[in-house]
Amino acid sequence: MGENENMASLSLDQHRAAVEALLAPLSLVRVTESISLSAARIAGAPDVYRHRVLAEDIASPTDLPPFDNSQMDGYAVRSAELAGATPDAAVRLRVDPQINAGDSISELEPGTAAPIMTGAPLPTGADAVVPIERAIPDHFRSTGDAEDSAALTVDFTAVPHSDEFVRRRGSDVARGELLLTAGSALGPAQLGVIAATGLTKIDVLRRIRVLLVATGHEIREPGTPLRPGQIYDSNSAVLSQALIECGCTVVAWPCRSDDAADLLHIIEKGAPTADLVITVGGVSAGAREVVRDALGPLGVEFSHVAMQPGGPQGLGLVEAPGHPDGIPVVTFPGNPVSALVSFEIFVRPILRRLAGFARTERETLRLPLAVAVESPAGKHQVRRASIDPDGRVRLVGGPSSHLLHSYAASTALVHLPVGLGHADAGDPVDVWRIDD
Repeated sequence: MGENENMASLSLDQHRAAVEALLAPLSLVRVTESISLSAARIAGAPDVYRHRVLAEDIASPTDLPPFDNSQMDGYAVRSAELAGATPDAAVRLRVDPQINAGDSISELEPGTAAPIMTGAPLPTGADAVVPIERAIPDHFRSTGDAEDSAALTVDFTAVPHSDEFVRRRGSDVARGELLLTAGSALGPAQLGVIAATGLTKIDVLRRIRVLLVATGHEIREPGTPLRPGQIYDSNSAVLSQALIECGCTVVAWPCRSDDAADLLHIIEKGAPTADLVITVGGVSAGAREVVRDALGPLGVEFSHVAMQPGGPQGLGLVEAPGHPDGIPVVTFPGNPVSALVSFEIFVRPILRRLAGFARTERETLRLPLAVAVESPAGKHQVRRASIDPDGRVRLVGGPSSHLLHSYAASTALVHLPVGLGHADAGDPVDVWRIDD
């Protein structure tokens, strides 16, 4: 599936703008849905939280922490009662009953110190915690260590300041305070702080649903026997993962023939539960190009973008069940690197923005080349690369669109724009980090 040069030629920016316009109506399907936090604690539960984004601001329904508690294992004390304590003049206090995490809030009797465990509620009257290693003795004793439990004492040789090793109620977040903002991606810390407040349900943006159709008479499912001339379908795996990382749900439904009717059947069956169709392969100018043959008559426009890899591209609205105004279709070339580079440049930022991610674009750096490079002056060439410890960018593999292994070994994409036919070692180039 070659990259035909005779199609109408577009600049990279022109095609990206066309994709933006095509996918803009998807913002209208970004409805919210509620998900339960209990699902995160059920073994084998669906991956309902992966790459989810909050639809609305969340105000904390409670203080965090919900009560004053100890930051250390030690003794809860009234700091004023240890005034004057020094190594040469220790202050001795009677030992109160031990306070453990989960105990009710008690009251500290005057002239006493209460053994307290990390996370245990600070007793009323106490304003500081002295770590056990600063007490004498520097270990906790049971009442069996003294003939009379009432005579159990502990010595202190320094004065703690008020609030020392105390986690005050609401010191993390106060009740009614903004907990998380709309657009926050739900990672471990975000889910944790939501659960800590006791919330059981949250509103998130519904994921964009993508029907992904890798095409080609030659592709077969990994794990099945291959006949001569057949290859395993890597594009379904490549783009499914890329879409999931953009917050989408994906139905990968390969079309393993070059029959236009087979592709149209897949789209007809998959469209009602999809918001977007992405196809891979069959868009060039060969004798049998299934995507072009099937979707060209339905209004999808095919063109050649002045980029390498990924020249042949297509897009349009296709009438389909459940979509009276048409379902948007974006078509990529079939070589895996071409498909993934096309996705990175034209679709990934749009989908991440629609999904509500705070950062939609790849991090762009301006770095010097480690070696000289040649590039076709009439195309925007994208090369795979890694970044050396000294900050130089080193190309990985050649420019060919079938070198997926080189892509897998890369941490960056190097952009060599139209008009740049040669760059020397040390020349600065734009670099996208892809290792996040």
